[in-house]
Amino acid sequence: MKIGILSDTHSKVKKAKETLEQLIADGAEFIVHAGDVCELETLELLKQCGKRYVVVYGNNDAHLVSYHNDYNLVQEPHYFKLAETKFKLMHLPFYMTPDTEVVIFGHTHEFKSEFINGTLFLNPGESCARNKPLSECAMLEVKPKKFKVTYYTKGKNDTEFQTEKFSYKRELL
Repeated sequence: MKIGILSDTHSKVKKAKETLEQLIADGAEFIVHAGDVCELETLELLKQCGKRYVVVYGNNDAHLVSYHNDYNLVQEPHYFKLAETKFKLMHLPFYMTPDTEVVIFGHTHEFKSEFINGTLFLNPGESCARNKPLSECAMLEVKPKKFKVTYYTKGKNDTEFQTEKFSYKRELL
């Protein structure tokens, strides 16, 4: 299963749309937004993208609480299961215990893909290109014996996303 992951879109709806479209074009079957959505328009993009999705509240999303029932918004830490894999989703990296196979977080605006003692810690970086001149997102492909991560970057003047790939052998119980 391919899971498209974005985070920290903030007020950059156009960049959120570009990253979401890239993930879907590359086969994302499920979308995860790791918080700091900030804009109702971005929630609407997720709702209308044709894929199942989940969005965790970020520290800049309190004003979106009135839309909680209209979109798949969840509080952190949020636990869920996809492709026979247990996930934990948060925005703030406060719940970094390895109590699931995959821990997805945002907030830092820095890409991270690290496999430690059977747990994948994954931050897709910033979609908004606020702290650096890059719009970032990630794809996690869950396979029975491995996790494959594709890290996407697009410079402000680039027309296409560049990719970097990582692969981790799953430690099945």
